[in-house]
Amino acid sequence: MSEKIYTIQGMDCAGCARELEEGVGRLDGVQHVQVDFTTNRMRLNGDVPFEVLKTRVEALGKSIADESAASPAPSVPMRGGIAGFWDYLQKRTETRLALAGGGLALITLALSLIFTLPENITAVAYIVAMLLPLYPIARSGLNTLRINRRANINLLMTVAALGAIWIGEYLEGATVIFLFALGEALEGYTADRARDSIRGLMRLKPREAIRVLGDMQETVPVEALRMGDVILVRPGDNIPMDGDVLSGSSSVNQAPITGESVPVDKSAGDGVFAGTINGAGALTIRVTHLAEDNTLSRIIHLVEQAQSERAPTQRLINRFAEVYTPAVMVLAALIAVVPPLLFGQPFYDTAEAHGWLYRALSMLVIACPCALVISTPVTIISAISAAARRGVLIKGGAHLEALGNVKVIAFDKTGTLTAGTPVVTGWRAFACATGEPCADCDDVLALAASVEQGISHPLAQAVVRQAQASGLAAHYAPAAEVVAEAGRGATGNVGGHAVALGSHRHFDQAYPHEAAVCTRAWEAERDGQTVMLVAQDTAVRGMITLADSLRPESSDVIASLKGMGLRTVMMTGDNQTVASAVSRPLKLDMTYSDLLPQHKLRHLRDLMRDYGSVAMVGDGINDTPALAAATVGIAMGGAGSPQALETADVALMADDLRQLPYAIRLARFARRLILENVALSFGIKALFLGLAFFGFTSLWVAILADVGMSLLVTLNGMRPLRFEKQAAP
Repeated sequence: MSEKIYTIQGMDCAGCARELEEGVGRLDGVQHVQVDFTTNRMRLNGDVPFEVLKTRVEALGKSIADESAASPAPSVPMRGGIAGFWDYLQKRTETRLALAGGGLALITLALSLIFTLPENITAVAYIVAMLLPLYPIARSGLNTLRINRRANINLLMTVAALGAIWIGEYLEGATVIFLFALGEALEGYTADRARDSIRGLMRLKPREAIRVLGDMQETVPVEALRMGDVILVRPGDNIPMDGDVLSGSSSVNQAPITGESVPVDKSAGDGVFAGTINGAGALTIRVTHLAEDNTLSRIIHLVEQAQSERAPTQRLINRFAEVYTPAVMVLAALIAVVPPLLFGQPFYDTAEAHGWLYRALSMLVIACPCALVISTPVTIISAISAAARRGVLIKGGAHLEALGNVKVIAFDKTGTLTAGTPVVTGWRAFACATGEPCADCDDVLALAASVEQGISHPLAQAVVRQAQASGLAAHYAPAAEVVAEAGRGATGNVGGHAVALGSHRHFDQAYPHEAAVCTRAWEAERDGQTVMLVAQDTAVRGMITLADSLRPESSDVIASLKGMGLRTVMMTGDNQTVASAVSRPLKLDMTYSDLLPQHKLRHLRDLMRDYGSVAMVGDGINDTPALAAATVGIAMGGAGSPQALETADVALMADDLRQLPYAIRLARFARRLILENVALSFGIKALFLGLAFFGFTSLWVAILADVGMSLLVTLNGMRPLRFEKQAAP
């Protein structure tokens, strides 16, 4: 049975999602249901009429809409500050009732201070002021108790409000419910502000494109485009689809996808991503992916999945909250009745102190777990969204927490610490008498390029590129009878002469040469270079050296990671000489060479045994086994590789190694915020519970402390949204 997706409104904290998930799961016909607080979505497998589903959701105090019923309207960014909060209040029936109740209570209080009003009139006014916002709260609390057999925070507040009426604290009861409703709205608003970051990605998706059909152009929805279609992107427009540039040149702002701060020049043959912004030139593009499968759509989907995944701390808190609320109700009941029954203490208030019923009601109000439950998911939403804006895709709260706790970073070499593209570093003819490049030297490079130009191996292409760059194209023609042998080299016929290229080891066996040739080859290999010898007929003519250059940023990145107290390791399949040539200037802590994939796995597991938490950085394809085995797998170049997005826990979308220290700093920052919020929630609650127990606080102060605590941890949890400005790499 196909999965149906619904949008849920009215969830102020993760506890709301848990209650809704349990309540809907009890309906006949529901096979599986998952409710995500972070995305406001419910995924349901089963056969349930929508009206039945809607009735159950509304009974639990939420609203529901079928996402498949209509195309969603483009989202509008939320306003911040007081104006944004006021907009949010007006959307909610419960907050409009709370404002009405608060206004009535305030007017009644003002009139009672100016005039002498009869007590029964003020009492009725305060009770009405309390019942207005209490209705949706009590309805949700009682329905949750009836449907889920669980007591939630709304039931706690309902009991506290009715208790306030019982003991005659009408104004305090009205104040408590007003502040509670306002606090719930504040929680919902701040959580929605955090969610708005993912909606920001949604707003990047163009809804239409200009399709080119011969000499004609037509505007069509992006969903109507097919692979191979040609589209026109005008200057300043968002690029609507992944594709390859057919004609035109422009600079493209790729920051929304890769986080790159500088626009990238694009011309014929270059690839472009959906959601990026075209510059001053028009581009004609051939579509390479469908709308639902382009880079931006994949990123949005994975970020939504990531935000829905509960971190270990969040799962622990949720399990704690399930037993915490009913335990608080039982404890409050015992506090209300045990001292009066067993120790002769006053049940009601006296002139000297609050009675034990009042103290128990205060403890009910203070014990609300909202601050504790909301603190972790808001922090995770904010951190994952902030990282996505910088071109770092973190695929879940568990991976975010793990990244903030890593002790060792292990790197693949090729394409990670190095550029991944070999370049020619030198070429010499052994007959050269000057030691400087000469005609004989150029002839060696030209002979090699003649043989290599039809071979796709990276070393062969590096030789051809260097010959072209050196202006030697007129000196060579494609060789005939070219044969390439893996691990040995290549041979061909150039102008009637047999030309061979190969490794030093192969030439030792096949082409006799002087000891001086070996000495030169060994010296180059000791420096980490790859040696290619060139023979014409039976004579060894010369030598070409190649190397995979370090990324310009590698040294600074490694230094930054070591400065953060992390150990750095390189694992490569290259020989020890080449590995040392790369690791030496980087000052890596450990280097492992000559490794096959299974050897990398073994070393990775040894590191995890010794250090506990290890991140592996690779290209997301060749290093898949190691990425999967590591505590956190980090893939380079996620924007250009669907495999990298799927296999790794974290993807550096722009293939920019400098984002790695930023991602770790962000993860550590988020982890610290989570711990701070948990400690603050428990600490403040413990303090006010103690004050309430000894009768040193009132109901309205208790709810003010609870609302303030919820707001404080929520705002603290949103700080990662500004972290990119605080900690740019």
